[in-house]
Amino acid sequence: MVYTSLKTTETWASINWRKLERWVYKMQKRIYQASQRGDVKNVHKLQRLLTSSRSAKLLAVRRISQDNQGKKTAGVDGIKNLSPAARLTMIVNLKLSKKVSPTRRIWIPKPGTDEKRPLGIPTMHDRAMQALVKLALEPEWEAHFEPNSFGFRPGRSCQDAIEAIFIGINRKPKFVLDADISKCFDKINHQALLLKLNTTPTIRRQVAAWLKSGVMDGKQLFLTSEGTPQGGVISPLLANIALHGLESRVKQEFPKMSHTMRETWFHKKGTDFKTPDVIRYADDFVILHENGAVVQRCKGIISEWLSGMGLELKPSKTRFAHTLHEYKQEKPGFDFLGFTIRQFAVGKYHSKLGYKTIITPSSKKQKIHYDKIAEVIDSHKALPQAALIAHLNPIIRGWANYYATVVSKVIYSDVDNLVYQKLRAWAKRRHPNKSGGWVSSKYWHSVGGHNWVFSTKNGANSLKLIDHASTPIVRHIKVKGKASPFDGNLVYWSSRMGKNPELPSRVTKLLKKQKGKCAHCGLFFRESDVMEVDHAIPKLKGGKDCYDNWQLMHRHCHDTKTTNDGRIGAKSGCNSTEPKPTKRLEKVEDKWVMRYA
Repeated sequence: MVYTSLKTTETWASINWRKLERWVYKMQKRIYQASQRGDVKNVHKLQRLLTSSRSAKLLAVRRISQDNQGKKTAGVDGIKNLSPAARLTMIVNLKLSKKVSPTRRIWIPKPGTDEKRPLGIPTMHDRAMQALVKLALEPEWEAHFEPNSFGFRPGRSCQDAIEAIFIGINRKPKFVLDADISKCFDKINHQALLLKLNTTPTIRRQVAAWLKSGVMDGKQLFLTSEGTPQGGVISPLLANIALHGLESRVKQEFPKMSHTMRETWFHKKGTDFKTPDVIRYADDFVILHENGAVVQRCKGIISEWLSGMGLELKPSKTRFAHTLHEYKQEKPGFDFLGFTIRQFAVGKYHSKLGYKTIITPSSKKQKIHYDKIAEVIDSHKALPQAALIAHLNPIIRGWANYYATVVSKVIYSDVDNLVYQKLRAWAKRRHPNKSGGWVSSKYWHSVGGHNWVFSTKNGANSLKLIDHASTPIVRHIKVKGKASPFDGNLVYWSSRMGKNPELPSRVTKLLKKQKGKCAHCGLFFRESDVMEVDHAIPKLKGGKDCYDNWQLMHRHCHDTKTTNDGRIGAKSGCNSTEPKPTKRLEKVEDKWVMRYA
């Protein structure tokens, strides 16, 4: 499909985005509240109003064409980006229908393995349609999703899931079922999913069309009789809907029982029985309980429940363990989301003193991280030190921030020592005829009161390598129960963003300084927003690189301000499809990533 310009006086830059966003959020809040009340008729009425509104269509198109540009991968239509005029034209053509295009399959490597993961890339039109339908469906389901479901949900992160596990085992050692669903995205039963979706006929037909759209792998078309393609805007939401109810099924089988209730095979009369804890992140989940027989039984219950959605557990990634002791020749503890969770006895007479729960980065993730650093160092043998530091810092910062909420200091120091040895070999290779002292004095300096810093020169203005151990460890506070970004408490959610451990310190400080609001439009930042750091006074006009001159904006607000500044390169703002040379934060698979455009 080719998008041409319309004869209109309106331009993309002249749209009142603040007004549109406020109206769309108000509608989403009403959908959320109606869904909480169980008012299905009103939910469907509001969803029809939202999906047919011009405001929601504009936001959907902006999300896929301006905010989330990613790597600009084209679908089967060959279109990678849209000009502002083409975006306005797309709004007119954005109507729910059963006409969809096949997705384009590309294969990407899985981190740390030799396997490859298939991604289905929809066309730009289908991406916009999916973003539009997601605006309507997400608030409805956020009112229903279980409190311990964390993956691919706004306002919830890996750290929330780990904190939920810590709370679940903090008072008593427990047996663990650590499980993974086999090919979750590829095997979901279409009919079961559509029946569970229980939405309006129009949205149901549209979702069904996407599920049955087929996949183009090279020049060959494959029909899709099951699964939802990874890479689609709406696919993570559909996967969460398919897996919704897993926690409730376990609680239904093993309800909470008091000491006055009857005795069962799992509950002894005169004691209290707590229902098993089920913590799920996308297709990975753990079940925790002090009774090993209960945990064993949960595996059969979940396998039976999953079969109704066409899914099954992956045997190679499903194991039983115990948090404190060895269990059936399995070592104590378990790995989840890249963390190792384990308990240790305290003192000689630990039966009296108890135990402590220690959560650390898993050894597998440590090795993958170090191998990535070593690969960068090896590939920069002939480049300047500054180029090497510029490539390593984002890798180190992102990994260290991810694990900054658990017991990581010792591991940070160990990794720093390994990196130092690798850098020493890198430096010696560049100067084989120089002494060790000369090499050290050239590449390692005293910076900010710290000695032996891998930096370009002495002084505060030098470009220096970040140490893992310099990352402060701050305990993460788990998100409140069934709280949702659609509940209207924007102050709570913006304050949580300012404490997100994966955001760079500069961004978190600016969030707190601006009280969670964009410096341009004044709206609260939300989890799905792309944020950028801007210079209030452009550097080309004498602005300084300091906190007094930095401000945080939405990416689209930054584009508008850049154009209005009239600086060199303003053509890369709202009136161009080319990204401007800047840094931006994006959410990729529930992780914040700093991209350089």
